[in-house]
Amino acid sequence: MTLDNEAGLDGFTRDLLDEIAGGGTAPAGTAAELAELHKAAEQGEGTAPIVRFFGALRAAKREQGSGYEAFGFSREQLLALCAKHVQIDEHCVTVGGRVGRALEVMAQANPRVEEYLALKDVEAPSGIELWDQILENQARIKKVLKLDDATWNSFSGQLGNAINDVETLAKCIDLPADAIRDVTRVTAKYRMRLTPYYASLIQRGVANDPVLLQAVPTAEMVDNVGLELPPVASDHSPARLIDQFYPRVVAVKVTNICAMYCTHCLRIAHIGNADRTFSKKAYGEALDYIAANERIRDVLITGGDAFMLNNENLRWLLGRLDEIDHVRMKRLGTRVPVTTPQRVDSELLDILEESNDKGPVRVVTQINTAQEITPVSKQAFKDISRRVMAVLNQAVLMRGINDSKPKMWKLVETIQEAYVRPYYVFNCSYRNPQYTHMRVPVEKGRDIIEGMYGNISGDAIPRYIAAAGGKVPLHRDNLVRHEDGKVILRKPWSGEETAYPDAVPELYNDDTDFAFNKYGKDE
Repeated sequence: MTLDNEAGLDGFTRDLLDEIAGGGTAPAGTAAELAELHKAAEQGEGTAPIVRFFGALRAAKREQGSGYEAFGFSREQLLALCAKHVQIDEHCVTVGGRVGRALEVMAQANPRVEEYLALKDVEAPSGIELWDQILENQARIKKVLKLDDATWNSFSGQLGNAINDVETLAKCIDLPADAIRDVTRVTAKYRMRLTPYYASLIQRGVANDPVLLQAVPTAEMVDNVGLELPPVASDHSPARLIDQFYPRVVAVKVTNICAMYCTHCLRIAHIGNADRTFSKKAYGEALDYIAANERIRDVLITGGDAFMLNNENLRWLLGRLDEIDHVRMKRLGTRVPVTTPQRVDSELLDILEESNDKGPVRVVTQINTAQEITPVSKQAFKDISRRVMAVLNQAVLMRGINDSKPKMWKLVETIQEAYVRPYYVFNCSYRNPQYTHMRVPVEKGRDIIEGMYGNISGDAIPRYIAAAGGKVPLHRDNLVRHEDGKVILRKPWSGEETAYPDAVPELYNDDTDFAFNKYGKDE
């Protein structure tokens, strides 16, 4: 395409030429600059000099009121440069399309992400960016626990030296005395466990560090009051160890063991007071149920944590599923790659690849803050991603952890760069009063997630979900109304309406005594 006359102009270029037309004064400095830019545009080989010239002409008109004629340029000279631009550009983009539209559109769009770009590394640093501080924490914790490098870098060493009691916690993490007293109260009722590695991610001097909030229970877990509903899926368990909400998908809870017990655990009732592994007979009943139901296509191995199974049992279980013809997809639910990445060794990777060769395996993890992605966990996810169909993340939206655009946007971008695809963001469940204080209003979450569109990569945008008798998307057309402190949701697969208790705005908005903010004031 050539633009050697007015008839050949596209609308964008015509608009641009009309905008910069006219006379007026020609300030000497501007005239000299434009003369140099025009020479470069005529003699240069690429499109960039032409774009700079037309951009300067438009700036002169907008800022000084001086059109191109004031600087001695004719329309014919500009048309020749317009034609040259089209001839050079591989996709025949015109000067008007580039200068008059594309650059203008980007100039208007860029401010949408400026606040995020300015805050993301300050408000939500990743474990990669904090690695030097984490290494200092590791050195301190190794000394406290008397661990050598070989023990630290082994899965058994991490589990064998997990922090289960308040006395050890106090030696490894700086907490005010009143915080320690409350953790003691909570751990009399609920289990606490965090690996030395995960404890090293906690940043000193940050009262409500996002890793600390997930790993160390606060007084709210026993002081919050409210109706505690039956354990999740207790009314959706058609067979031993099985949870089933949908006809073609089942979950098999293969253990109650986790490397780290989260303070927001949806399955808090399943954890119990001691670690448990189950018998082959129990697994056999679950497998028999799956084998007898040909509708079942997708099986999730979860717990607890699937990666807490030893390699022998994991290989056996995946092998049994691979023998069932109608099971086409397998998932493994695990937090281990972020809590104890030392578990991801060559044997585990071989087991995953062997099963993936027979039918797709997906590893589904939970990463809630960019701080959980370190060089070590990133390498673990990279290694896993080479052996399975996909690695997916199901984050939980939680107060103080990821409830802002900088925090959540940084999370999804960081995990995407760590070979993990953002998949779901769950609104923190209402089932247990123990973590009412961690909940975030539904509308807040929708603003965070829907604000991603057009501002970050499309495949880094997760779906926003409520666990309300199944996974109900929290898109705006699925929210019917607010009613008596509840959000009335419509299930897209059935049209059924369901009431989902929302977070209490007054509680969410008052940070005065939230979690660790209340400690250390009486010292």
